[in-house]
Amino acid sequence: MSAPQVEKEPAGAVVAGGEPALLELRDLRVSYGAIEALKGIDLTVGRGEVVALLGANGAGKSTTLKTVSGMLTPNTGQVLLHGERIDGIKSHELVQFGLGHVPEGRRVFARMTILENLHMGAYRLRRPDPADVERVFTLFPVLAERRKQIAGTLSGGEQQMLAIGRALMGKPELLLLDEPSMGLAPLIVQQIFEILREVNEQGTTLLLVEQNASQALQLANRGYVLETGSVVMSDAASSLLSDPRIRAAYLGEHVEAE
Repeated sequence: MSAPQVEKEPAGAVVAGGEPALLELRDLRVSYGAIEALKGIDLTVGRGEVVALLGANGAGKSTTLKTVSGMLTPNTGQVLLHGERIDGIKSHELVQFGLGHVPEGRRVFARMTILENLHMGAYRLRRPDPADVERVFTLFPVLAERRKQIAGTLSGGEQQMLAIGRALMGKPELLLLDEPSMGLAPLIVQQIFEILREVNEQGTTLLLVEQNASQALQLANRGYVLETGSVVMSDAASSLLSDPRIRAAYLGEHVEAE
């Protein structure tokens, strides 16, 4: 299957170090019927970064990821990957551009085995790369031990590991993750984030939506805060983590004004 055509754009945003942005969102607006969910989002992700999207429920975080991955079509604005417009390209075709998406709720193929799920993650290739399978099993040893187990019988944490592993089978350069810690025990959450750090260190760029702001910002290089479809703050993750407003709003801490 030939790759879909994309529209080249003039040189866009750069990130720290003067490198061109791997992902750039320009004045992105998305609506659900009459409700405008994104109200002109501008965002960049540099190659090799981890960028966190923070915000309350309904802020537009998942909508942002779904628009990047082609699940939603913007009303106006642009989504650029490698400096080329990808908005309007179908979700399954974007895998060819090095984009992977782990959606909220895991969505594994419940009646298939772990190994079959991983093979489905490599559907764009003629055959799964055995090296990629072994990489996933090295990252997630519990999956290796149970490779023939039916995915629907796994625990929530194991299904989340499988969903991440399945996305990695597509060899993504940019991996979108939507609430990877949702509904998981604290110990499993810690394991998931340690593995995400390793995935990033191996060269995969991450754009992360996460309600657990502390975990997200400890992993991330930079972060954006969304409120009702708009970016209201953006900064280095360490600065956001120490910001009294972030600590009060997302970490449940009461900070006395000086």
